[in-house]
Amino acid sequence: MIRNYLGFPRGISGMRLALRARTQAVRFGARFLAGQEVTGLSIGGGPDGSHVVQLGDDTVRGRAILIATGVDYRRLDVEPLEALVGRGVNYGAAASTSREVKHKDVFVVGGGNSAGQAAVHLSRFARHVTIVVRRDGLAETMSNYLIREIEGNPRISVRPHTIVTDGGGEGHLEWLSLRDTEAGVDERVEAAGLYLLLGAQPTCHWLPPEVARDDLGFVLSGADTPWQSWQGGRPPAPYATTVPGVFVAGDIRCGSMKRVASASGEGAAVVPLVHQHLA
Repeated sequence: MIRNYLGFPRGISGMRLALRARTQAVRFGARFLAGQEVTGLSIGGGPDGSHVVQLGDDTVRGRAILIATGVDYRRLDVEPLEALVGRGVNYGAAASTSREVKHKDVFVVGGGNSAGQAAVHLSRFARHVTIVVRRDGLAETMSNYLIREIEGNPRISVRPHTIVTDGGGEGHLEWLSLRDTEAGVDERVEAAGLYLLLGAQPTCHWLPPEVARDDLGFVLSGADTPWQSWQGGRPPAPYATTVPGVFVAGDIRCGSMKRVASASGEGAAVVPLVHQHLA
């Protein structure tokens, strides 16, 4: 659930908001190429100097490109648990599995807002929800309103300084091994569900080196770009990358807030920059 987006005081699910956005974009004439994976970007590779987006064996061209690929979930990389993904182990909140854990114990790994929202939602069904975090607690990574809600919910507890090291079950998750990183002690616990919200990693490995990125792979824009790419001693415009006509918005941009409201605002802010470039 997205609970702090303008105009939706009772919240709205991410899927429903995305579907509404797509319907609105189609009404304005946008075309969607569904099921297509971008595999590369050729800078100025078109006959008219336009950029060429590679889609496997196919290509599309554009005088302006907006990179808004968002981010992907980090993996836990515990092999026995990876084998149980979809059978008690879930990346993301997986709201459709909520009723499967009714009156059972579940664990949420992560300390961000997504993890907190998942824990609150799951507490409506599960017997108990445990949030597992490496840090001292949630204060550094989670919004205060969510922390207060979690503290006031008797069905949710937080285990700091803890990591998941193992788990298993007969065809479905039944147990986890949790390690206290300070004491170095492992504990085996019963678990009917594991929800992994481990933070984000960029999804733009297909970009050419001309589009500068930071050490983590997020796209640089504006004053964050290397000074060598500046024109006349001035950096590119905000949301403009090191390549003229290539822009970036949302979670994939280095320094973004990682919030849906700011991401959609950045997309809107790119529009006049595109018009200026085309002019």
